[in-house]
Amino acid sequence: MRSSTNRLSLKLLLLAIAPALLVLAVAADCPPATEPTPTPPTNTTTLPLPEPRFDSDVSVEQALLQRRSVRDYTDAPLTLDEISQLLWAAQGITEPTRGFRTSPSAGATYPLETYLVAGTVEAVSAGVYRYDPAENKLMEVRDGDIRAELASAALGQRFIEEAAISIVLSAVYERTTNRYGDRGIRYVHMEAGHAAQNLYLQAVALDLGMVVVGAFHDDQVGNILRLPGEERPLYIIPVGRTD
Repeated sequence: MRSSTNRLSLKLLLLAIAPALLVLAVAADCPPATEPTPTPPTNTTTLPLPEPRFDSDVSVEQALLQRRSVRDYTDAPLTLDEISQLLWAAQGITEPTRGFRTSPSAGATYPLETYLVAGTVEAVSAGVYRYDPAENKLMEVRDGDIRAELASAALGQRFIEEAAISIVLSAVYERTTNRYGDRGIRYVHMEAGHAAQNLYLQAVALDLGMVVVGAFHDDQVGNILRLPGEERPLYIIPVGRTD
């Protein structure tokens, strides 16, 4: 009698758990769930840049001799040709097959990102743009004239507000430190210096004035420019016309 009761209880138990076992079996045959791939924004404004020039009437020696840090600018606008030339000098592509750039980079890791803060530029709306060296174009990050905000974040250095533009160099350190460890931090800073000197010499060749600025609140600059979380600002470089 007790044996029959036990068998009946076992059957009832199996009937009760059968649906759960079926669900587990079906789930085992299904591929694991994955997070949907984020869709990149489709409304980003892009601006193709003119092709840069590869010669000028100013020699390298003349540019070195005349290079100065300039903080006084007129209110005259810059042209898109000048913008293209400056950005190319900082981080432009010089060897498309391997992606080599105007500035040397440790292991060709290229940790730098380049931003244009446009104030008064012919045919370009005021705003923040990221430079795409591979495509030689600008991609809008935010619109509006943010030069006053940027100057405030840079301890009130008013010439940043008065310059027609600023070029901001930021870095994704991991691109270099993933290969070289902590030593890569030094390499990133060296690379920023290379790019800044290129800009200085190009500014001389274009008869423009500029200065490199390292005194600013990193978090404030990052927020103003809407930098991704992995990027850190290194230089603010105002550029403008001089008397």
